[in-house]
Amino acid sequence: MKIIVDTNIIFSGLLNSNGTIGDLLFNSDGVFEFYSCSYMRHEIDKHWAKLKRISKLSDSELDEARFKMFAKINFINEELIPQKTWLVSESLVANIDMDDVDFVALTKHLKGFLWTGDKELYNGLKKNSFKRIYNTTELVALRLAKS
Repeated sequence: MKIIVDTNIIFSGLLNSNGTIGDLLFNSDGVFEFYSCSYMRHEIDKHWAKLKRISKLSDSELDEARFKMFAKINFINEELIPQKTWLVSESLVANIDMDDVDFVALTKHLKGFLWTGDKELYNGLKKNSFKRIYNTTELVALRLAKS
C-alpha cells in the first residue's frame, strides 16, 4: 500500500524517532511503501534550526535520524505529476492550506493514501470528500489489521 508522508510526520518523527511515527516508518516493510515529494526535503532543511532547538540533538544525531528516515521514503519529483492532477488537488486544498497541495497531488498521482498529523488538513480534506487520508492512529490500526 502506497503511503504519502507529509512534512509534519517527518518533523515529528525526527523529534522522537523511537515513537509511533518512527515505529511505523521503520517497521512496516511488506505492509506500506512510503513516498513523499522532493519538496519535503527542502522543508526539513528550512526548519533545521528549529528541529535542532526543539530536539536538543546534536547536528550529527539529527542528521543521522534524517538519513535513516529518508532511507525509508521514495522521493518523487513533483514535475512528474500531470497538470490536471495539480488543478484538482489545488481545488481540494484551496480553503485549507495551499502549502499541502504537493502532498495531495502526489497522493492522487500515485493512487496512494496521504499520512498527515495536520488536523486542519485531515478534517478539511475529509470535508471536501477526499477519503484517501490517514492520521497516525488510523495507520497503526491499518498496519495491525494487515499483519
